[in-house]
Amino acid sequence: MPSAPQHLQFKTELKQLLDLIVHSLYTKKEIFLRELISNAADAIDRVRFESLTKQEILEDNSIWRIKLVPDETAGTLTVSDNGLGMSRESIVDNLGTIARSGTRQFMDALRQAQAKDRPELIGQFGVGFYASFMVADKVTVISRMAGAPADAVKWESDGQGEFSVEPCEKPKRGTDVILHLREDAKEFLSPWRLREIVKRYSDFIDHPIAMDVEHEKDGVKTTEEETLNSRQAIWLRSKSSIKKEEYQEFYKQIARDSDDPLLTIHQAAEGEVEYKALMYIPAHQPPEWMMGPPLKSGLDLYVRRVLIMHACEELVPTYLRFVKGVVDCPDLPLNVSREMLQHNPLLAKVRSNIVNRVLKTLEETRDKQYETYLKFYAEFGPLLKEGTAVDFANRDRLADLLLLESTKTEAGKYTTLAKYLAAMPTDQKEIYYLVGEARAQIEDSPYLEASKANNQEVLLLTDPVDEFLVSALYKYKDKPLKAVDKGELSATAEDEAHKKADADKFGPLLEALKKTLDQVKEVRLSRRLKQSAAILVAGEDGMTAHMERLMRRLGKSESVPALARILELNPEHPVVRAMGELARSNGADERLASCGRLLYDQAVVAEGSRIPDPGAFAARINELLARLMKM
Repeated sequence: MPSAPQHLQFKTELKQLLDLIVHSLYTKKEIFLRELISNAADAIDRVRFESLTKQEILEDNSIWRIKLVPDETAGTLTVSDNGLGMSRESIVDNLGTIARSGTRQFMDALRQAQAKDRPELIGQFGVGFYASFMVADKVTVISRMAGAPADAVKWESDGQGEFSVEPCEKPKRGTDVILHLREDAKEFLSPWRLREIVKRYSDFIDHPIAMDVEHEKDGVKTTEEETLNSRQAIWLRSKSSIKKEEYQEFYKQIARDSDDPLLTIHQAAEGEVEYKALMYIPAHQPPEWMMGPPLKSGLDLYVRRVLIMHACEELVPTYLRFVKGVVDCPDLPLNVSREMLQHNPLLAKVRSNIVNRVLKTLEETRDKQYETYLKFYAEFGPLLKEGTAVDFANRDRLADLLLLESTKTEAGKYTTLAKYLAAMPTDQKEIYYLVGEARAQIEDSPYLEASKANNQEVLLLTDPVDEFLVSALYKYKDKPLKAVDKGELSATAEDEAHKKADADKFGPLLEALKKTLDQVKEVRLSRRLKQSAAILVAGEDGMTAHMERLMRRLGKSESVPALARILELNPEHPVVRAMGELARSNGADERLASCGRLLYDQAVVAEGSRIPDPGAFAARINELLARLMKM
């Protein structure tokens, strides 16, 4: 006659823990199934290991298996395994207390977390089993230890403070966890819902996760056992055993992409840090990027085939968010949650190795498969520029991966910073660049006149991110980057020779225009103009016109005041020379002010900005035309 159940009290801290789990608001209740499946897989792995030296504990040759049994009539969901099982002593120890010193920290973190963060805290310190009480008002566990007699043990609790333990019968080894689901958790009786959860979290568990599924054909219903997980964790296999088609199929599965990947990176790291990674660089930007902000990471973190975190931001910096794939790190220590990773040197090392491997792959592709690299760069080049601006440790490597157009490349062709440096004249001290909307708009800009005359190459930068790139990458190989529309250009010996003579000749004109044009900060003679009469430039530490326009377009108008720029005049231009002569003979002549405003408006147009008063500009042009017609 079976003995009566023995009722025991939960340890105090576990009672508090269960109270928090049951009465806190969670949005990811589905995590309970991942935890129970992981426990079942661990139990199978343990009995497999012990059977190597104790073959007698295996009483049958059954296939290792985890089975889900939803019962809508009883309102229960059972998770069964044929693993090691538990004795009475181990079930009391494992399910009646938490033999870990971190329980108090776990509960404190759970209390302090915002509601939106609480779902990420479940599964802490090996207490994943207790996630069952998020969805069940009673949990029954029936377990028989491998190698033990037919007698089994039954554990049962409603999570309210006590549990019962009693003997029972179970024909075979293993554990059945029976969840008596709450009314608001009956969704977990749906085969479709269970299949979706298994696919998301446990698809690559080595052991089959099975469920009986009912099918109907021609009015006849049949029930078949279906394996829910693919079990194909190909990242754990050797490269030599994987066909190209298998790599491509796995990529399409995890990336939800119909096209093949552009590049595949399969890495197995051993030694100081051990992990396996299977990563892909897509052939195009993911469609979801057009529907909203992209995820900050495309890598999923696994520990022994179990998904720990989707889109794990700790594995890669944001600028590598285009990389898709999985990283499996079996020895990665976790903190209070499988979703909240502990920041530790091991994780930092994994991240560093992954970044190094991705950059090395891109370097090899650039050097050996340039056409493939061009395809990559057309899709993801701006992200490398983003990385150059923020990743100080890898700045030089990222800078060398950039492809840039210049005044010495054809439209659509590229140079690199390394090539620019190699071709730079020995007396040139800076790397010149000009940022604008499009190459067609800036390649004939007045800002380039002096550089072209001196046969100096200028980088033509037209990505929106380029302004932020050059402000962060202020030098390359000890050569400063210099905007040709900002500050003063380096003077040649010829410039210095003419400087004093020009100052005397044009001094009165400069003074007259400074009084007339209150829109500008300064009026000076230009060393960058050869054909044009006038141009506007930013001060050495000022914001360029393009940057100002970009900030306004991003909705930052209130934080971007209209900045006064410097008006530069070309002392060789006939109009400027004539104005200089007029200023020396009659500095009060009204034509100086009229022509000065006209030159200013022309300079505004040349820099790509809007004229503040188009009507006044048109009136001055008409006045000038009328005078010409009378001549």
